[in-house]
Amino acid sequence: MSDFPQPKPPRRPRYSGKNPRNFSEKYKELHPDRYAHDLQKILDSGKTLAGSHRPILLPEILRILNPQPGHIAVDATLGYGGHARELLAAIQPGGLLIATDTDPLELPKSEARLRALGFPPDSLLVRRMNFAGLQKLLAETAPQGADLILADLGVSSMQIDNPSRGFSFKIDGPLDLRMNPQRGLSAASLLTKLSPPQLEKILTENADEPHAALIASSLFTPSSSPITTTTQLAHRLRQILQDLPTPTEVDLSIRRVFQALRIAVNDEFSALDTFLRHLPKCLKPAGRLAILSFHSGEDRRVKLALKSSLLQGEYSEIAPDILRPTPDEQRSNPRSSSAKLRWAIRSA
Repeated sequence: MSDFPQPKPPRRPRYSGKNPRNFSEKYKELHPDRYAHDLQKILDSGKTLAGSHRPILLPEILRILNPQPGHIAVDATLGYGGHARELLAAIQPGGLLIATDTDPLELPKSEARLRALGFPPDSLLVRRMNFAGLQKLLAETAPQGADLILADLGVSSMQIDNPSRGFSFKIDGPLDLRMNPQRGLSAASLLTKLSPPQLEKILTENADEPHAALIASSLFTPSSSPITTTTQLAHRLRQILQDLPTPTEVDLSIRRVFQALRIAVNDEFSALDTFLRHLPKCLKPAGRLAILSFHSGEDRRVKLALKSSLLQGEYSEIAPDILRPTPDEQRSNPRSSSAKLRWAIRSA
């Protein structure tokens, strides 16, 4: 045994204050496999773990889709994989889950989580792609169509919580907002190319923003510097909207501006319209569909598309009204509060 004292292992860097505030400091939440007991306390308090995502309306979705062994299921927006995990389990043995997502950063992590569950390798097919191309993918992999399709249109908690993705105005980060940061223009770049009338149109059409004209005409002045970060944009918007009656109304407008820009940089409505148009052809006769949306622009498109396909005889039944999370779910998972669920059944 050495007579010299052994060096102590390096300590984990300490964060300032009582609780971790920065995303990178939330080391327990970012390693759920090692800190399950601590993280359960966070979940019990009604919070979402940083960098994770809690599946919304899960029992209702499983009841509507009715997955059975041997089914071909599609999760068109894989995200963290919470819904996919339950679908994959329900269609065994013999079933196939086809999962798609555009996010190149989160998709490999979600696939790894699902494959670690021990299901047969050929029971899961994962593709990085926009769900607008689902009909083509099914023509190659399941020409007979799917027994059930799920699309969760919300932004995932992994994207919201990570400041480097630029999705939240509450955390400083680059003003990006792209689902796939390897493609297209960031929100910061888009803002440099928009005229006030173009920006007003985006805010109105993508988010129903009531102060769109004021924001569009005031956001840029000859002396203003380019907006490159999330907090810069939020600060500029607070100055413009300072005469609104309450801080809550200001925050709602800021949230709508971020939503509108996110929809624009990802061309979300165009992709959703294409997806909805081809959906009936993607389902087997009597196949089932469930779509989760999170704001009025999405839900309006889903509602009108389902009604149109029902009138054309492509669906035999659609949801008479939206389903919402229960008060208990909203308390335990506040991010579920704006969710709206609609469903349809393919004609036999």
